[in-house]
Amino acid sequence: MHPIIDCLCDIASALKVAHGVEPAFMRTAEKESALVALAEARSQLDALAARVLAASDDVGEAYGLRDAAAWLAVETRTTRHEARRDLALGRAMDAHPVVASALSAGALRTEQARVVAEAVDALPVHVEEETRWRAEGTLLELAREHDARDLRQIGKRILDVVAPEVGESHEASVLAAEEARADATVELVLVDDGEGRCHGRFVAPSHVGAMFKRHLLALANPARHTEAELRDESGAFKPLRHRLGEAFVEYVERYPTDATPQTAGVNATVVVTMTLEQLEAERGTALLDDGSRMTAGQARRLACEAGIVPVVLGSKSQPLDQGRAARLFTKAQRIALGLRDGGCTARGCETTASGCHAHHDDPWSRGGLTDLANGRLLCPRHHRLAHDSRYAMTVHADNKVTFARRT
Repeated sequence: MHPIIDCLCDIASALKVAHGVEPAFMRTAEKESALVALAEARSQLDALAARVLAASDDVGEAYGLRDAAAWLAVETRTTRHEARRDLALGRAMDAHPVVASALSAGALRTEQARVVAEAVDALPVHVEEETRWRAEGTLLELAREHDARDLRQIGKRILDVVAPEVGESHEASVLAAEEARADATVELVLVDDGEGRCHGRFVAPSHVGAMFKRHLLALANPARHTEAELRDESGAFKPLRHRLGEAFVEYVERYPTDATPQTAGVNATVVVTMTLEQLEAERGTALLDDGSRMTAGQARRLACEAGIVPVVLGSKSQPLDQGRAARLFTKAQRIALGLRDGGCTARGCETTASGCHAHHDDPWSRGGLTDLANGRLLCPRHHRLAHDSRYAMTVHADNKVTFARRT
């Protein structure tokens, strides 16, 4: 029997044994170990499946199909999109043996492997092979601390780390191309169905989508609504997509163009940060507070429009610390916290800054100061945990926090 078939038989036998075991009776520590081990085992299985799929062109040929992914999709009732993603991963592993080794060892998650391979493959053709190897190695190191979502953002700027001399110019060119494509493909389609409803779809530049989403999230913020408004006719809580739909209606019907809604003390704006040199540079770039980037030219244009707060480092800034003068953080402090923290500081939480509360590490009621050193952003859920006596909050060296139930 082929070693791979033999391995799969052993896995199937082991799974049969575990199938009848009830995980609810496991101790907390056992569940933690099991969940981590399962994630690693899944990565190893994904790697093996992708490798076999990439080596199975003969299977597709045997059935007159373009590749084995088309056959697998039908045979296993998998979507063709998913099967082709697995095939692409297998081919990427052939081209990136170090990534393949990490995934096969369970040290890398499947989506991380895809992101690392795509980031390296997206480097300009003139980048030397040695630089590509350094970029791949750096991304694999960063994968120990960052998930696929973060790695995708880091991958776009990996040249800044391994080859700073070409990184800035390359990023500016890529962003300029993305912005030109976005401007050229904008569209809006609205169709009335004749039954009192209008359906639509739109394509817009990313910064426009970010601004629009911020406005709607501010309007849909539960803090602005009563308990009854948050529930539907059956008494169940309305899902976010429903509340965003209601926010869109309110946005169109009630809000003038010169007024924007507020949430958590800050206008629903997008904050753009850049140095003075980047602002003046022909091919500079700027950082948005959600982690994405744009060209300096785009930022200069948006700085003249509503909905954008330009924070040019090195220019005269607003006072950010007010000590004991007030209990609540000011708008300037909220913006500064958003730039520093990027969102909820609870480890693993992806809530953006606009959806967070400003929290005093040392409570104001006990003499804590209302300043940046004593403040952090927490989403509503983690903010409740921070004030829940049943949980202990630990602040780590990277300013992230974790919570653990007290024993």
